[in-house]
Amino acid sequence: MSEPVVVPAEPVGDLSPAWRRCVGTGRMNLALRADYRASLARVQREIGFTHLRGHGLLSDDMGVVRESVVDGRRHRRHAFGYVDQVHDALLELGIRPFLELGFMPGALASGDDTIFWWRGNITPPRDMAEWTALVTDLMRHLVDRYGIDEVRRWPVEVWNEPNLTIFWKDADQAAYFELYAATARAIKEVDAEIQVGGPALSPGPTVADWWGPFAEYVTRHDVPVDFVSRHAYASHEPQEVPFGCYQALRPPSDLLDQFAEPARSLAGTRLAGLPVHITEFNSSYRPDNPVHDTAYHAAYLAPVLAAGGDHVDSFSYWTFCDVFEELDVPTTFFHGGFGLLTHRQVAKPTYHLYAFMARMGRRVLARGADHLVCADDDGRVTVLAWQPVGGTAADDVPDRHEVRLSLPVATGAGTAPDGVFVLRERVNEESGNAFAAWRELGRPASPTERQLDVLRTAERPAVEHGRLPVAGGRVDLRLALARHEVTFVELTPVTDTRYEGLDDRRLLGADDERLVAAHERARATTG
Repeated sequence: MSEPVVVPAEPVGDLSPAWRRCVGTGRMNLALRADYRASLARVQREIGFTHLRGHGLLSDDMGVVRESVVDGRRHRRHAFGYVDQVHDALLELGIRPFLELGFMPGALASGDDTIFWWRGNITPPRDMAEWTALVTDLMRHLVDRYGIDEVRRWPVEVWNEPNLTIFWKDADQAAYFELYAATARAIKEVDAEIQVGGPALSPGPTVADWWGPFAEYVTRHDVPVDFVSRHAYASHEPQEVPFGCYQALRPPSDLLDQFAEPARSLAGTRLAGLPVHITEFNSSYRPDNPVHDTAYHAAYLAPVLAAGGDHVDSFSYWTFCDVFEELDVPTTFFHGGFGLLTHRQVAKPTYHLYAFMARMGRRVLARGADHLVCADDDGRVTVLAWQPVGGTAADDVPDRHEVRLSLPVATGAGTAPDGVFVLRERVNEESGNAFAAWRELGRPASPTERQLDVLRTAERPAVEHGRLPVAGGRVDLRLALARHEVTFVELTPVTDTRYEGLDDRRLLGADDERLVAAHERARATTG
């Protein structure tokens, strides 16, 4: 048996909040739907993200740019009714917008090129003055409605993945730089303290071709940049199947390397040292890859959540729920969607990883390849442990993984506790795994209410509890993890309350100490 990892009593630092500072969503119009809001309400209640980022704030389905032709004369208004409904709902649920400005309203667009089945226009404005007038009106409206102190807490990102031709016409670098400069200046004219940044680069070989020119352009033209952003995914090209795909995955460490890349690439430029936001990340970049629904996925991302804050100021999981319609409307309940939650608010294993993180202590005591240990000032110690997985090329993992830790126990007012109460929750191939139950139910495309009840029961992590003795101010915690398991353990020092005459050995009715003693002797001899 391996020796336990000895966890120090003194913290090495605070747990970074970067993992919860933002989460992704489908296009913003979806926030008008009741099921979307119900999903976000659960996420905020049990996890509590700070900001939310999604596409399409200015797309035509948000109804922002409206035109009326009367007597041959064209009239235009900027209408923010849907925008207000979306932002009001977010704030009511305790989450702020991380504004992404895009896509191009059709009335302002220079072309007809679109992306997604809902047709987000990816072309530059035909007249930059029309675009900046819209940006100015939007920002002034937000300030008027929510107040300048509030809006200063909403970062503004200019466009999405302009280094890809599918998101920005011809991936035209010069055209994007012009858009960025005009947009950033328009925002700063409204208020100089509103934070603006970009360029929201997609991962891939073109990233290296953008950082240098972007830094050089904004420096030469004195363009405001308050933060830089990029995205991170760790999957290879998709292997298409009807209504879905499979993809090989690089190891989780590849995501952390992508998180660290902007700081490396921008070293020595004017942008060095700026906050870095990963405004999208996941294993696969496809919303129809079943890996997103699995216990493997939770184990895959556990080390990323534990260590991502070492590299960036935020990293935004893409996305919080499966109410998401980029490639198409989903055709089955589980369909490989990005979401932490399915439709109808059924939790996936990765949801529980995030919920566990939300319950971790504030101070980090230790972090390893398969564990994160934190503590609070009241003596509570929390452990997140996982079975390490290495992506497609790695060897298959065994059915069991052991984590053994020697943990410090705090003493209150110098009094040693009588023991430590241990509460453990487990998610693996069998427990906390609604996807496994859905397959066993026959993969119903549209589950009945009874089947939904079954899935909601199956989504719950397995719960165990017990008590450990304290020796020398420490407890020895042994965790046997099942295949692809993520487990959360909470350890609380306890002092027993004692009552005269209380004896749990007499629960079965023995009323004489001699009978109790005889019972215990009999049990000892029979095992």
